[in-house]
Amino acid sequence: MNIIVCLDDKNGMMFNKRRQSQDKLLRSDIKELVKSKILYMNNYSYKLYKDIDDGNIKVYEDFLNECNENDFCLVEDKSLYKYIDKINTIVIYNWNRIYPADLHFDIDLNNNSWELMNESEFEGSSHEKITKKIYRRIH
Repeated sequence: MNIIVCLDDKNGMMFNKRRQSQDKLLRSDIKELVKSKILYMNNYSYKLYKDIDDGNIKVYEDFLNECNENDFCLVEDKSLYKYIDKINTIVIYNWNRIYPADLHFDIDLNNNSWELMNESEFEGSSHEKITKKIYRRIH
């Protein structure tokens, strides 16, 4: 599966059961990335991301177990480590800021199992700079 996450500079994902931030242009970038492929997410995420739904978003609370090898999963509020063997690609959108966080991204990308394939930056609607990094599994 292909994972999409949004992280702060300390790999934070959420604080007090809420996303750290959001950005309209980031959502547009995700829509362009996924194109017509299936994008899985839970209902919490769908409330924000429904504006990019072209009929290809599937909403399940257990979406990480529903996702197939070539599909995408938008993950905002789940630990990912127990799914690591199913993950082929990780797309990280970095806010380039530090926010309070109590849920962190829990996959080590520096353990020689992942290769940075692409890194780019763009200006968001509410963030001066958002960095997008795409990693793929090599081991």
